[in-house]
This record gives sequence, C-alpha cells and structure tokens, in this order.
Amino acid sequence: MDKPNATPLTSLDQWEDDLLQRYPDPANINQEKKQTEFRNYDAPPRDTVREFYRLNHTYQSYAFVREKEKEFLAFDKKEMSVWDAFNFLNQLVDDSDPDTDLDQFQHLLQTSEAIRADGHPDWMVLTGLFHDMGKVLCLFGEPQWAVVGDTYPVGCAFSDKIVYSEYFKNNPDINNPDYNTKYGVYEPNCGLRNVHLSWGHDEYIYQMMKPYLPEPALYMLRYHSFYPQHKEHAYEHLMDKHDVEMFKYVNLFNPYDLYSKSPTPPDWKVLKPYYEDLVAKYLPSTLKF
Repeated sequence: MDKPNATPLTSLDQWEDDLLQRYPDPANINQEKKQTEFRNYDAPPRDTVREFYRLNHTYQSYAFVREKEKEFLAFDKKEMSVWDAFNFLNQLVDDSDPDTDLDQFQHLLQTSEAIRADGHPDWMVLTGLFHDMGKVLCLFGEPQWAVVGDTYPVGCAFSDKIVYSEYFKNNPDINNPDYNTKYGVYEPNCGLRNVHLSWGHDEYIYQMMKPYLPEPALYMLRYHSFYPQHKEHAYEHLMDKHDVEMFKYVNLFNPYDLYSKSPTPPDWKVLKPYYEDLVAKYLPSTLKF
C-alpha cells in the first residue's frame, strides 16, 4: 500500500466544490449569484477530488477510525477561546476557492448569517458558525482525507452509493468478514449513535459541542457530511426512528452551508456584539481542542 499524501486537494473546499456538482440543490439562499455560477473552475477539480477519495477510501478503516477517536476525542491538544480558535482556523485561508476570497471565519459567518436571516433559532445560527471549526484538525497534523470528505459508516459493508466507491478495493476492511457484511459489527436499526463514521471534522466538532448545544444542532454538526444517507438513503437499515426524525434538521442545514457563499463580506464590526453575546450564552470562556 503506497504512502498516503497529506494534501491531495489544492483546497480544503474542493470537496464542497464537488458536492455542488453531485448534489445540486434548489435552495434559493444566495440572492447575489445563480446556482450555476457557483464553483466555476477553469479546470475542473474532478481528478484532484478523485485522488482525495482514493486516499480516503483506502485508509479510512474501522481500526483507523477508532484510533483517531481515541487520539483526538481526549481534547488534550490545546485550550483556547472560540475567538482564538477562529484565528487559529484562519491559518487555513483558501487561496483557490473560485467563489470567495474570504477566510474560513468569514465563510462560517456567511453561513450563520444566512441562517439568521431566515429566522431560525439562535442555536442553529451558532451551529452555522461552528460547523467547520473541526477543520483545525489539519493544523494538528491530520491529512486532508481524514478531515473533510463525505462520511460513511465503517465496520460494515461500504455502500455502492458512496461516491467513488470503487476505491474501497484497497481498504483493509473490504475482505474482513467481521466488517464486510451489511450490518458488520452493528445490529439492524441500532441507531446512528452506535455507529462509527469515517473520521473527520464533523465527529470532532460534534463531540466538542455535545455538552453545550441542543440535539438538533448536534445532528447537524455530526451528520452534515453524511451524504450517503441524507442524499442517497443508503444506511436506513442502521437508523432508528429517532434518527429518521432528527435528520430533518440535517436536511434543513445543508443548503446553508453549500449555497451561502457570497463575494460580499460580512461586516464583522456590526455583527461582533451579537455573536459575542451568542457564544457567551451557550459556551464557556475556553474550550479544549
């Protein structure tokens, strides 16, 4: 097995670029640009995204996921305020995104402002602000293919509804009889709370926010990249009735993430008091990362 490349994408957002091609959404969130104007590359990123998923599907095994859960969910890497975390995250400024030259924080702010403009509750606004904060994993040395990308269950058979599923052929779990059946290590309709998804920023930020946000927000954070289910419905056999009910919140959230980018930057000076009060309402002064 060849050594994994840490940075197959020229941009962390190229995964989302590809999502807009694969999962077009009729949402009319952005009034400044037509949906056809989003993600207009002179050279399409498809080959780069394919390489990203080749690595992701090769190395995201059940053992790998459990190892990363143990390593990062101890939250012993760094302690900082939310605002210091955003400054930290902004070291990941994306210079190649064709839809915006804004930094990571401003993208998150645009997402949260789009949610707020539609009158959703403040916990959902905060969810929009925090949903990509888990990308700080890259700054802790994690490769891109273990930070972003569509998520999917490990420990059971990989669905052919997962994008580029052909690349699972080199995953060590593909021939393991403990993991390559429909249910694998799980039970029918056991509930997603008992299922381990491929490792990335979704699970990381979900676990961090678990003590502070209401359950609909936590579902949004944990499953917003779980496209094989909320778009393809490939894993209903693992979901329980509660999951089915809660996924309406995941479906509500996703268009705000994908379609809220705009060339008009948010006016942080005006917005700052609102968001400082909102963060203080739900979170302590510092968080452990």
